[in-house]
Amino acid sequence: MEHLGVAARDPVGLAEWYVRVLEAEYVFECENPGKPPTRFLRLPGGLVLEIYPTTHHLGDTGINSLAGWRHLALQVASVESARDALAQRGVSFPETVKPAGGGGRVLFFQDPEGNLLHLVERPDGSVFARGDG
Repeated sequence: MEHLGVAARDPVGLAEWYVRVLEAEYVFECENPGKPPTRFLRLPGGLVLEIYPTTHHLGDTGINSLAGWRHLALQVASVESARDALAQRGVSFPETVKPAGGGGRVLFFQDPEGNLLHLVERPDGSVFARGDG
């Protein structure tokens, strides 16, 4: 995979949130005449996000059962440690930790535009474990 595109109402603000809160790094920026720039960010772990201006939006992007790509899972060694670090950066967690499909535990949250993300902690030996948690 090269990158994942995210259309945003405020692409500059959303990119800044990913840098500040999730410690993403700027990779590249391209201008869009008359619109905010498109920014490419690398998240810890290597995934690159392309954040670009939207022309349309749905109000219910935070509903996990809405058709289409619905969440970005961030594998962590400890849900509680990651939750505490993100809470210090202003992230709120409206739900409690839940069992994860495939084993482990998950905790959902949203970015400022309502896109779903979740922390996922996998047990040793999980088919999803990366080994570098």
